[in-house]
Amino acid sequence: EDAIAADPNLGLAVLADGMGGYNAGEVAAEMATSQVCGDLVRWRQAQADAPTAEGVGQAMQAAIDRANRAIFDAAHSHPAYNGMGTTLVMAALVEHEVLVGHIGDSRAYRLHGGRLQRLTRDHSLLQEQLDAGLITAQQAARSVHRNFVTRAVGVEPEVRLEIHRHPLEDGDLLLLCSDGLTDMLDDGRIETLLAATTVLDDTCRALVDAANAAGGRDNISVVLIQVRPPQTSGR
Repeated sequence: EDAIAADPNLGLAVLADGMGGYNAGEVAAEMATSQVCGDLVRWRQAQADAPTAEGVGQAMQAAIDRANRAIFDAAHSHPAYNGMGTTLVMAALVEHEVLVGHIGDSRAYRLHGGRLQRLTRDHSLLQEQLDAGLITAQQAARSVHRNFVTRAVGVEPEVRLEIHRHPLEDGDLLLLCSDGLTDMLDDGRIETLLAATTVLDDTCRALVDAANAAGGRDNISVVLIQVRPPQTSGR
């Protein structure tokens, strides 16, 4: 029930992890990724000047608003889609920054100088319990509520995309992933795998293989974005 959409030329990637009976989760995830990515590509192409981070952030929320309404309406129009929704995480590169937006428990990370930093904080019951000091990290790893999200696309008439800006440097590696990865691998293991090779296809495969070897209880989707210096032309 995962879906991914990306436009490498615009430095844009969107990942969603759908939920709902039958194939409703798959439908919600596909609707979210295709509409959000499509809306942002069209918005960027319509800009006469280089977009600002503020403008991109506003466009991200506007795209989410449209996708949320489309999924919400579909869920209330078709009995088979009743209750469907999706988590979502997205990254948009703007000059030397990345804007990361997320809803739910799909995550974004940055590997910088060999060290992993989580860029998102889950919208989940488990995260709220951790923040309140009601459970420990060890208890959270065994919790039966680990996949209960408190915010999702398409479940309510409106939803807020949490957006944060982060500086980027050449060599940084961004990871977007569904909880199929993070439920199976802790941050230390993810850091080790990301630092093990510079070939992105091999790194993606290593992450998925490791999550499957650890139990693979859910769909596993990852997106990797390598930050490289701009290409210069010479004679």
